[in-house]
This record gives sequence, C-alpha cells and structure tokens, in this order.
Amino acid sequence: MLVHRRKFRIEWGQCDPAGVVYYPQFFIIFDVSTAQLFERTGLSGSELRKKYGTIGMPPVDARATFLRPCFYDDVMTAECEIAEWGRSSFTVRHRILKGGELAVEGFEKRIWAKFHPERAGIKPEPVPDEIKASLSG
Repeated sequence: MLVHRRKFRIEWGQCDPAGVVYYPQFFIIFDVSTAQLFERTGLSGSELRKKYGTIGMPPVDARATFLRPCFYDDVMTAECEIAEWGRSSFTVRHRILKGGELAVEGFEKRIWAKFHPERAGIKPEPVPDEIKASLSG
C-alpha cells in the first residue's frame, strides 16, 4: 500500500495548559493526513466531488491508542495508508511518530458518500476502482 508521510510541528493551540497535546487534536491530524493521502490521486477534495459526485468521505468509526506524550514544539511525522478497502468503505491506518518512535496509532473507517436522492442525508456508494488503484500501490 502507498504510505503518505508528512512532518509537522505541534502548535500551542493544540495543547492543554501543561503544553501536552489535547487528545482530540490527533483526530484532526488524522483527518488532515487522510485528505492529503487522497490528494495523491491527483485530485483535491473539491475535484473529487466534481468528478465523482461524492460529498465527502465521512468517518463512521475512529480510534486511537496513545503511547507517549507529545508536547508543544515537538516535531512529528504522520504516516497513513489504506489498510483495507470495502465496497463503499475503507479503513485508514495512522501512525504518529515522535523522534522516530511510535507515539500514537489509530485508524479511521470512512465511507464514500453521496447525497441520498429521496431523503435528506447521505448514502454510501462504491469507491471508484481508479481511486482504489491509485492509493493501493
């Protein structure tokens, strides 16, 4: 699978008063990493919407395990990859490294979604094969 890596620095606004990253911030980091992974298809989020009619890729499950604390000004590496493809869902595996050591690991299960034509809301749709192929290798 294709692994997307990015470096980032922990900002003050991501931390509690003790300078430790407030745990929900890691889910924001996961979300940004997933968006950047999908940009590796050559299409931005808005271009994916135009080409495929998707409204987005909402999460239906997300979890994280926190292995070491992260602090203001720490330089981190985020890694993510597609761990599993379903028909209309996919699981993204995330690893956050601090000094080369695993600090946080987690996953998001998301669906490929479109507006539901008969009622207010969304419905899952099959992930296009070319998207799967471009992120699988």
